[in-house]
Amino acid sequence: MPFSDFHGNAETVHRLRDMLARERFPHAVVLSGAHGSGKYTLALMLAQALNCLSPTPADGLPDFCGVCANCTRIAQAADLDARFAEAVEARENLRETDKKETRLFVQTHPDVLVIPPDPPQMMVKVDQVRRVIETIYYRPAEGKECVYIFTDSAFMKEAANSLLKVLEEPPDFATIFLLTENTGELLPTIRSRSMVFALGALTFAEIERYLAEHRPEWKPPQRALVARLSEGAVGCARSFDLAAYTAARDHALALLNSALRGGEHSELFKITESYRPGAEGREKTERLIRTLYSLLRDLVFVLSGTPDLIRNTDIASELKRLSDSADFEWITFAADRLADVERGMRRNLLRSLSLDAFAVGLEKA
Repeated sequence: MPFSDFHGNAETVHRLRDMLARERFPHAVVLSGAHGSGKYTLALMLAQALNCLSPTPADGLPDFCGVCANCTRIAQAADLDARFAEAVEARENLRETDKKETRLFVQTHPDVLVIPPDPPQMMVKVDQVRRVIETIYYRPAEGKECVYIFTDSAFMKEAANSLLKVLEEPPDFATIFLLTENTGELLPTIRSRSMVFALGALTFAEIERYLAEHRPEWKPPQRALVARLSEGAVGCARSFDLAAYTAARDHALALLNSALRGGEHSELFKITESYRPGAEGREKTERLIRTLYSLLRDLVFVLSGTPDLIRNTDIASELKRLSDSADFEWITFAADRLADVERGMRRNLLRSLSLDAFAVGLEKA
């Protein structure tokens, strides 16, 4: 997968490759963009380009071969979710005392270390940064450059301060990538010592063309829907679980209908009872919450007289019916109550009861 296969943001990719060509690549790079915009994919591509044993220039700029030992081993980390799950499982199999002292890393090449947020808090912890500090001043073992990729910007305070010390005096043979959806989450002192590159959203038309090639089993209306729901992030569009989203949206519509139209709650309780504890239940609840936010935003567009901006285009008539019973004040209140449900999840409150309280508490007289 050469740089030409990276979809979108051609100008940003060109600037990064140009710095590689001039051997002026920064020691710290912040890649910002929405979830699924390709930050991690691009960081791995740059890691391959920095360490490729048989670089093959394209369009007059550096590229990587994708087949040498370094390229193939770095590419094994491409499926971050799978590698992360393997790391979590490996830690779970340790003795209890060792488990507490072990932090998560993904490493398929000795000179490329991926640092994901560590559960259960899902934040980068100081022990992970200390591992970087311990190894970053050793020259690469098999590659040309040591590469460290922080996949999230949620740092614990001590971890962020420790990383700052490395950025102040980085070695010449190491590059640190910091991936973030919001650069404001990073300390200003970290941003000031890094070069920031933003990956912008693709147009709906670009996403639809991409899906026509990579998801041919979807019909044009489905591709149009996913293009809007992915909000210009090609990675989200490619991996979008349309069946799961549709199921979550059916439940979300039932909750909103119950809140706006009142009536019998038996159907509502049947739905909320299915949101059980555990990892699977958490993922299901998070998907429902994201879907509810999406529907509330679409209701704002309908009430604002801009229905062409709605994301859930295939249920425009249902959204119009809901908007007849809603107003801006109610939508704001609903969004605030939904935020309460999110906070309750972090405190491990019973999900079914939280959703019951959300729907019943929003009922209009």
